[in-house]
Amino acid sequence: MQIDINLKQNEQSYKIFINELDTITLKGKVAIITNPKVSGLHLNTLLSALNCDERFIISVADGEEYKNLATCQSILEQLFTSKLDRTSTLIAFGGGVISDMTGFVASIYERGIKFINIPTTLLSQVDASVGGKTGVNNKFGKNLIGSFYQPSAVYCETKFLKTLPEREFSAGVAEAVKMAVMFDKDMLFWLESADLSDENELKRLIKRAVELKAQVVSKDEKERGIRAVLNYGHTFAHVIENFTNYKQFLHGEAVSIGMCMANKLALNLGLLSQNECDLVTKILKRFSLPVSYKIDDIDAFYDAFLLDKKSENSKIKFILPNQIGSHAIRDDVKKEMVLEILSEFK
Repeated sequence: MQIDINLKQNEQSYKIFINELDTITLKGKVAIITNPKVSGLHLNTLLSALNCDERFIISVADGEEYKNLATCQSILEQLFTSKLDRTSTLIAFGGGVISDMTGFVASIYERGIKFINIPTTLLSQVDASVGGKTGVNNKFGKNLIGSFYQPSAVYCETKFLKTLPEREFSAGVAEAVKMAVMFDKDMLFWLESADLSDENELKRLIKRAVELKAQVVSKDEKERGIRAVLNYGHTFAHVIENFTNYKQFLHGEAVSIGMCMANKLALNLGLLSQNECDLVTKILKRFSLPVSYKIDDIDAFYDAFLLDKKSENSKIKFILPNQIGSHAIRDDVKKEMVLEILSEFK
């Protein structure tokens, strides 16, 4: 199964392949960026499918806390040592952290070389590996350093998800719920009863999420308009992740809490009904996702919003559901209302 990402600059368009990782033939040197957990489970599967002139394995520490410039510098040094050039290719083999860092390194190594995403987590398959967002975190927040840099191809394989811990699987479902709430109410209703332990159902989830992401990215590659809608829940989630040093919650778990916060704001603004709000919470709980978080300092939490990439001229942009299956971008929400919502999580 193949899904096209059609971009305005045709040479940057590419395909997402679902369960089609049979043989990858690449010219020149190839560096596979991965981590010990993924390589221990799946590296042999990738190597058996890969045909290239010369290959190198670069393993980095596992975890969001290592998604930083120091890790990227380590990757770059190994690329230079191995003498990769502009004809070389990087392969991101792991979850969203690996995808984001590999894409960022590819965008800056000798001013840009090719990279391919082979995501091994559900979160990365339904979201992070598609669309060309790359970057790293710093002390000021999440993904504040990065670039838009598209992969040459994406290979999503359900077989890699069979070894995924339940918690990480659920974190990926959160990003699919995000897509459904924003763009596809039928998909959300389906998630009320979908059996994602069934491979056909899982494949359906990945396919629909990627289709929605592809449609959005094709219209707005650089996030100047509708692509910002994909950040539903993330304005809150990024603050939660930063305040907990990226250790307490997986990204999808933080997004789950962030969606609940955003929904409460949408409810107060009259954009979402109580029944709709309850439905989203019910589905998140169905997949064992967290829906609450204790904020110690609501003023500090609010101030952190101003570092969000979507904020402009000291105005905070909130991505909110406007009924299920539709959306609103609001930068006119009064501070008092936001603080009222945050106080519900004290």
